[in-house]
Amino acid sequence: MKKIILILGAVLIWGASDAQDVKIAPAGFDVQRSDIAHGKIDTVEYNSKTVGVKRKALIYTSPGYDKSKEYPVLYLLHGIGGDELEWFRHGVPHIILDNLYADGKIEPMIVVLPNGRAMKDDRATGDIMAGDKVEAFSTFERDLLDDLIPFVEQKYAVKKDREHRALLGLSMGGGQALNFGLGNMDVFAWVGGFSSAPNTRTPEQLLPNPQEAKDKLKLLWISCGDQDRLMRFTERTHEYLEKHEVPHIYYIEPGGHDFKVWKNDLYQVSQLLFQ
Repeated sequence: MKKIILILGAVLIWGASDAQDVKIAPAGFDVQRSDIAHGKIDTVEYNSKTVGVKRKALIYTSPGYDKSKEYPVLYLLHGIGGDELEWFRHGVPHIILDNLYADGKIEPMIVVLPNGRAMKDDRATGDIMAGDKVEAFSTFERDLLDDLIPFVEQKYAVKKDREHRALLGLSMGGGQALNFGLGNMDVFAWVGGFSSAPNTRTPEQLLPNPQEAKDKLKLLWISCGDQDRLMRFTERTHEYLEKHEVPHIYYIEPGGHDFKVWKNDLYQVSQLLFQ
């Protein structure tokens, strides 16, 4: 049995000429290599007018980052039990991307790892399912658009148009990425959800006008592990997109609701961004 289920013949149904041969990441893709150049991780604080406090985020700059150039930006969102450190600690995007850069497989980019729980006490402590904490994930839409993106664009050498912004996330962050990305296609042209959680809006709410996605999006990615109990939320989105002939990647891989799946997702989709 193949390790990946390829839906509709090719995983990418953006058009036959653009079809990608998506595979499971090779052994060692997430292991730090000592013989290559490494990017840098900064911890930053930005003023959130939305929340009324200073908030933290991690910023990854690629190897050879040059302030005289401008880079595209990927905003990468965590799950309900995480914070700005979750991807860094468990998903090691800095290692995955460093290795891909060394192999010449991705475009130079800046990656922002924010805290998607937009509230004054934004730590993942106590009852993470409490109503105010869940609501804070919705509030993050304004924090992201009104506070974080302007901060990044002021502090870092980045391109400031929609064609050079991507929004991806896992689980709760996958729902956020689809909700906010598809709800703001004037801001993001590259959108994707990994194992998106029940916070994901219904397909009719996500894309009331499917033609807009056809006209504006460079990439729409939805993926999930084949043993994930949340699979239905990804399936229903795919079914709607297929019905309305919206080009997208529907990527189903072996695994459950965990970082083995999400690291592989990042490895695959990062090679498609900003091409």
